[in-house]
Amino acid sequence: MATHYIFTVTTSIVVLLASLIIKFFLFGALGKGLDEFAPELADGGPPPIGAKVAKIKDKVIRDIIFQFGLQEVGHLRAIKNTVKGFPRPLLDLSKSSFAKVIDKAFGRPLHPPFDPYANDINFLLASYLIHYVGLTGYVGANPLLQNATSKQLVGGLLGVESGQDAVIRTLLYERRALKVKPYGVSVAEFTDRISNLRNILGNGGLKDVGLGNIDFGKIGNILAGDQSSLSYPRTPQEILRIIYGSGHESVPGGFYSKGGNGRIARSYLHTT
Repeated sequence: MATHYIFTVTTSIVVLLASLIIKFFLFGALGKGLDEFAPELADGGPPPIGAKVAKIKDKVIRDIIFQFGLQEVGHLRAIKNTVKGFPRPLLDLSKSSFAKVIDKAFGRPLHPPFDPYANDINFLLASYLIHYVGLTGYVGANPLLQNATSKQLVGGLLGVESGQDAVIRTLLYERRALKVKPYGVSVAEFTDRISNLRNILGNGGLKDVGLGNIDFGKIGNILAGDQSSLSYPRTPQEILRIIYGSGHESVPGGFYSKGGNGRIARSYLHTT
């Protein structure tokens, strides 16, 4: 497979995630999104629905999330300066959209429904839910790239995305034993269930681990990695299966009720 095609496939899928993460982080921190900070990067796509300012009391967490949002804007700009862009897809960031995913992770409806905007811990868990998937896409594409430009861009993106993921996991790790109110379930178990769901939806084997102990006895699990502590890779198809929440790259849903834009994502929508 040509390296340019691999690069285009990977970046087009990651653009879908970047658009989602930008809106969630910036709106959660400040109540503003891509349309306020860099409207030209939306390429005329419809405004997202359901996003709101999160009730984050910890000023450091709010500042970190805001910085992450601005970093993602930079990533989106860097990608669109390298490959042809496409309009932002319709994004559903409503609390009901997140609640459906969390219900699926637990195998039952939670009462009351999970609200990502309710408090610090819920917002961090929701950040854990949507952020990590794009990182695995970069890891999967990186060894297949041969062009210097694409390798440099993906390497640069991967470095910052890895740092963001490490910070999110660290913030949750510090709170891993706390119970998520009002469910009486620990933060660690929430991350384990989210990771297990992503493994199931992706249908590509074990490529995701939460903060709970996996194979290390009583040793913590602060970073996600395989038995050699290497980052997990995912294919574009696996990513679509996860972010659609359907387990199939041709069946849209979840945060993308009408599917993703771009030639690659649209091509899967026409596959039966």
